[in-house]
Amino acid sequence: MRVPSSTYRVQVRPGFDLADTAGLVPYLRRLGVGAVYTSPLLAAAPGSTHGYDVVDPTRANPELGGETARLRLVAAVREAGLGFVVDLVPNHMSIEVPRANPWWWDVLAHGPGSRYATYFDVDFARGPILLPVLGDGGSLEVRGERLCYYDHEFPIAPGTEGGTADEVHERQHYRLVHWRRGNAELTYRRFFDITTLAAVRVEDTAVFEATHAEVLRWVEAGEVDGLRIDHPDGLSDPGGYFRRLRSRVDCWLVVEKILAAGEELPASWPVHGTTGYDALRQVCGVFVDPAGEAVLTELAATAEFAAEEARSRRLITDRSLVAELRRIAALVPGTTVEAVAELMVAFPVYRSYLPEGLVHWQAAVDRAREARPDLADALSTLDRTVRKDPHGELATRIQQTSGMVVAKGDEDTAFYRFPRLTALNEVGGAPDRFGVGLAEFHAGAAAREAGWPAGMTSLSTHDTKRAEDVRARIAVLAELAPEFATAVRRWSARRPLGEPTLELLAWQTLVGAWPIAPERLSAYLDKAAKEAKLRTSWVDHDEPFEEAVRAWPAEVLADPSLAAEVASFVDLVRGPGWSNALGQKLLQLAGPGVPDVYQGTELWDLSLVDPDNRRPVDYAARTDLLSRLESGWLPEMDDTGAAKLHAVRTVLNLRRDRPTLFTGYRPLTADGPAAAHVVAFTRTGVSAVATRLPVALSRTGWQDTTLTLPPGTWTDHLTHRPIPATVPLADLLDRYPVALLVRDES
Repeated sequence: MRVPSSTYRVQVRPGFDLADTAGLVPYLRRLGVGAVYTSPLLAAAPGSTHGYDVVDPTRANPELGGETARLRLVAAVREAGLGFVVDLVPNHMSIEVPRANPWWWDVLAHGPGSRYATYFDVDFARGPILLPVLGDGGSLEVRGERLCYYDHEFPIAPGTEGGTADEVHERQHYRLVHWRRGNAELTYRRFFDITTLAAVRVEDTAVFEATHAEVLRWVEAGEVDGLRIDHPDGLSDPGGYFRRLRSRVDCWLVVEKILAAGEELPASWPVHGTTGYDALRQVCGVFVDPAGEAVLTELAATAEFAAEEARSRRLITDRSLVAELRRIAALVPGTTVEAVAELMVAFPVYRSYLPEGLVHWQAAVDRAREARPDLADALSTLDRTVRKDPHGELATRIQQTSGMVVAKGDEDTAFYRFPRLTALNEVGGAPDRFGVGLAEFHAGAAAREAGWPAGMTSLSTHDTKRAEDVRARIAVLAELAPEFATAVRRWSARRPLGEPTLELLAWQTLVGAWPIAPERLSAYLDKAAKEAKLRTSWVDHDEPFEEAVRAWPAEVLADPSLAAEVASFVDLVRGPGWSNALGQKLLQLAGPGVPDVYQGTELWDLSLVDPDNRRPVDYAARTDLLSRLESGWLPEMDDTGAAKLHAVRTVLNLRRDRPTLFTGYRPLTADGPAAAHVVAFTRTGVSAVATRLPVALSRTGWQDTTLTLPPGTWTDHLTHRPIPATVPLADLLDRYPVALLVRDES
């Protein structure tokens, strides 16, 4: 089994296909990457820009170059001596274009009699499959052997032709209905609230084999060294799935499991770890100054996060996932949809994995009873039935659905309604916890080394709400809380946005991503407003408000004096933001776990949520800078981001070439008046040192603060200077706010 020293995530898409990825391999080799790590490569919906909407798991995506291009990429990776990791989506398939998905097309044509009827989680007992695709206008048409609504095409079952389009429609195994009926009446399980992604029953052995055969062939042929498993919380039995998968492959396995603060990955899962959102929370959080909490809380003027979280989850249970809750309630006489919803709202984590995680299940039941004593009997019925059969349909569907409620309620709603410090509002984040202390950070890293040393760590992904360097800059606001609060009140009086939480989010985003084109900020705020669901949403639009939101960035940037004020404030946070960004990157890359570098983030990256973070990457510029670094150039801390590239290539090459340096973990503590401004640790042969809270530090300096290293002869590989056993931090960190110290093996 080959565990990579690091990974580099590439979003393979029609605009950057498999051939382009193969062309990138020599650069990645020089960068120090251990394995090329791609987005899903199986055949996806026409024009897919991400690959998570698979339509045919039996072949490589022809829009990316197909099997021939895939094999050429494998050859390029192997020639460079790198590993190859692929993203796999077992939970769902795209049905947005039915004719593109041969299995779904067959189910629509033949209903319960289809050979693929058991592949999808369809409730056939409720009659024809409900397809919410109709709008307010238009009519059905028969075109040849297809029933059509505008450009939507559906199969006509054998022997049901003849008559009007409406008459033909009534004879089918499906019913086309208005799109608004989907959330309440859908008859198939889906991914979150997306009706165009139908859940797949991989718990069925035949379905597992059919959906995994091609990727398993790649692994068995030695073409793939690792798999990243997408969204395991949607599966009926994640542990069982991983055990079955492990029995078929001997490769690196990491899972996109979002852990709540303090939650542990189930020890029974035969995987190497998560995809790293738990590490992201800890690494980013240690650069947040707790002293800014009170001022920023007052500025945000929102309710406690727990209250906002509960409201947001109820919004999801009451509007978005009604069909799922009704299906669950129908399984148990004596319970109600209301009780099921309250249980979902009360979960302290995304989901439990009964009989494992009973403490989380019990906590949800207790919290639901406390919140709604009037539902005690119905909740007791649910609790009793689930405990009696923790593998039964009721327990399975509740656990699958709780993850949907928590994800949509927290990440995609509450996180947009609680703008106190948006650097904390990240996937896997805990906005109610104002940062992470040194003790918690070190405890988390030590636990990772002890329990999951081969798990992935991440700072940016295709799903993060903002790139790592945006978060690093926004974290500085906690050190400048009074100044920022004063500025925001002045700016908002001049250019209000009409909704206070979105307005504060907008100012933080503008500062965090500056300089940003108005078009990019406009698209981001439009999405943020709809996710928050306060004044508008994806399904119930407030067009005048949306127009005002989209116009706001251009209006702000066209106001010369206001734009100048924002630029002046950015000048205050830019340098400290670079310090935070370099610090968190070093802690991630040198710390326990297998670090992933998301495409392009080897330089400063000020991207926002998707699709902004999937824009083309300028690899020509990165290659030029890399060549200069290889010649011995020591870059300055400036806008080019070359200093970050310098740190990334230095650590990655060391990890790949000298992996034994990166084992073990022990915190290092500085001595002196500025000791709280450094976070440092040592491993078998390396020590990492990073500055934290740089604004406050700039007011006092390091003074006579020192750091004592373990015995040995040390060299800073970022500056190539020898370092004494006890080093003044003013000397160690005079050029860069970080240091990567390597012990001489002689």
